[in-house]
Amino acid sequence: MCKGLALLPTTCLERAKELKAKLGSFLQKPDWSLASCKIGKTRPTLEQCMRWKESFEKLLSSKHGLMAFTAFLVSEFSEENIAFYVACEDFRSTKSAAKLAAKAQRIYDEFICTDLTLLSLTYGICIASHVNIDHETRDITRANLKDPSTSCFDMAQHRIYLLMAKDCYPRFLRSPAYKDLISQLRAKCTSISKKA
Repeated sequence: MCKGLALLPTTCLERAKELKAKLGSFLQKPDWSLASCKIGKTRPTLEQCMRWKESFEKLLSSKHGLMAFTAFLVSEFSEENIAFYVACEDFRSTKSAAKLAAKAQRIYDEFICTDLTLLSLTYGICIASHVNIDHETRDITRANLKDPSTSCFDMAQHRIYLLMAKDCYPRFLRSPAYKDLISQLRAKCTSISKKA
């Protein structure tokens, strides 16, 4: 067994095995599709999907766009970025000062903290959805937790936003799944206009 794994608590290893088993079936999951973008009974329109190309902000501001982008990131095993971004948006709208500190710590532990010993002792897990930020940003965010405010994750969130905008967003627009989504919606519009 790997020397590092031997040092982890048994519950951590058991949880890692459970996650591996769950991910095994997920790895065989096909790419996202039009069905991934469905919210309730509604699906995105062709116009909405075309607007997603205009800017990353327009993609994120659309409920269907956010779902499609999240499904894309899940297919690329990098959904922690959008999960962190959305968690920060939710955190920013927290009104209760009492809830602020607890929410801030939970977000920090889930997405930023890299201390596996702390995570395994606190949550009984050793695999977390950490976002990829530099040490300076991590240290500033940790310092912000001493006196949490709705802006304590701003720097980290901005870094992740830029990462997604420069890297993930262009890949999303070039992805076969996005192109297929546009094709499906165009075909649907064409068939509807022929019937009319």
